[in-house]
Amino acid sequence: EFGDLGFHCRPVHEVTLAYDFEIGKYEVTFDQYDTFCEATGRSKPGDSGWGRGRRPVIYVSWWEAIAYCNWLSQKEGLPVAYRLEGEVNEGQLLDSSGNLTTDITKVVGYRLPTEAEWEYAARGGNNSKGYKYSGSDNVGDVAWYTSNSGSKTQEVGKKAPNELGIYDMSGNVWELCSDRYENYSSSAQTNPYNYSGSGRVFRGGGWGSDVVGTRLVFRAGIDRTGADNEMGFRIARTVP
Repeated sequence: EFGDLGFHCRPVHEVTLAYDFEIGKYEVTFDQYDTFCEATGRSKPGDSGWGRGRRPVIYVSWWEAIAYCNWLSQKEGLPVAYRLEGEVNEGQLLDSSGNLTTDITKVVGYRLPTEAEWEYAARGGNNSKGYKYSGSDNVGDVAWYTSNSGSKTQEVGKKAPNELGIYDMSGNVWELCSDRYENYSSSAQTNPYNYSGSGRVFRGGGWGSDVVGTRLVFRAGIDRTGADNEMGFRIARTVP
């Protein structure tokens, strides 16, 4: 499932983000996702008996995560960011007029972060101190992982934040990204986003990950229908 770490996080390449974006301070919680389920008549995902509330939501697929994003956009009067599962051009991004786009800067509504946005934020953005984990070189300071999690999720925001004040980007739950999972290109890229294919990237490590799996560079992929108790998400949006 995870492939080879050394292969998939290389080659090292330069990425430029030529726009501003916002990203969630916390992973989306059960409180937030359960409200969405109640409002839309969806069945609520399981919690493995660990409790709900401010724990990160689990057992949510990529399709369900983008449905949550669209619901939140509509609730706040923003244009939706995605065509949902079963719709024409399902899973593709939409601009402010509802037209298909692959230009992430034209998407106004809430969405999953691109992989490049996720890594930029996890590394501390312009405030980055070059840590191995999100906010520290000491994994236990910032992450719930195999040695301290009790083999389950923990409430968001209980560990130290990273340089941008963002919590749990290492550990707790793996986080889904907008784009497909593929091998990196060695060439420099600006505002990268790649839609095609069914696999989607997830990043950051979870409660069952070891010190390698929680490292910032670790990346893996999952099918858009896949869901388990170590997978969650946080939301992002382009600043208009």
